[in-house]
Amino acid sequence: MSTTESVKVFIDNNDVPWEEVDNAVRRKIMAYDEKLMLVRVEFKTGGIGTVHQHYHSQITHVESGVFEVEIGGDKKVLKAGDAFYIPSNVLHGAVCLEAGVLIDVFSPMREDFIAGK
Repeated sequence: MSTTESVKVFIDNNDVPWEEVDNAVRRKIMAYDEKLMLVRVEFKTGGIGTVHQHYHSQITHVESGVFEVEIGGDKKVLKAGDAFYIPSNVLHGAVCLEAGVLIDVFSPMREDFIAGK
């Protein structure tokens, strides 16, 4: 069976379990194949996405809340409805100013997120 054959094409949010990242951040890996991944990340106020980098390209939509986002040393406060793009290997992170949810899209998929499952 190929990866594509095993991927669900319709995803019910209630069927996807939360994974605790830390006491202020949790995530749901909604869907992925080898080329693309969609992840829902919920932050409590004060939650931190530590500054890091990876070779994946990333686009993030701010579904709710308010976040101070840092990309390549530049910082901007973003709110519900906003989005940001992170090129491959650029340092980035976020601090949650008001509890909310980020929707992350990665290309290719984040192997490190599913290792150990």
